[in-house]
Amino acid sequence: MEFDTKIKIVLRNDLDPWQELNVTAFLMSGISGTQDIIGQPYIDKDNVHYLPMSQQPIMIHAATGDQMKDLLQKALTKDVVISIYTEELFKTYNDEDNRAIVAQFRTDELNLVGIGIRGKKNQVDRLLKGFELHK
Repeated sequence: MEFDTKIKIVLRNDLDPWQELNVTAFLMSGISGTQDIIGQPYIDKDNVHYLPMSQQPIMIHAATGDQMKDLLQKALTKDVVISIYTEELFKTYNDEDNRAIVAQFRTDELNLVGIGIRGKKNQVDRLLKGFELHK
């Protein structure tokens, strides 16, 4: 199946494995919760039902903190949707506190550890040109 949009997650390259997984899950929750990308539920041969998942592949990339700041600034000028995760969110435990922490920083001051982007294929590919895939 061919998609006209693309989803990419960018993680800061110095995170612990548990942080990478946590950030990826939170970034994708924002995209999947607002972008109508979820398919149909899964049913196994025993007729056990499972929740649906994204219909689209999701690429994961790695970047330095400076690359992430530049990426965010460029992404804000394109027709894409963006989810972010900042380092401070590792110290909060609920959505209200998360939003309050982010609101304390100007866009160029955000200490980004993750960015999720969904948009037209060509725009997302151009934004992430030169970014390595996560290993």
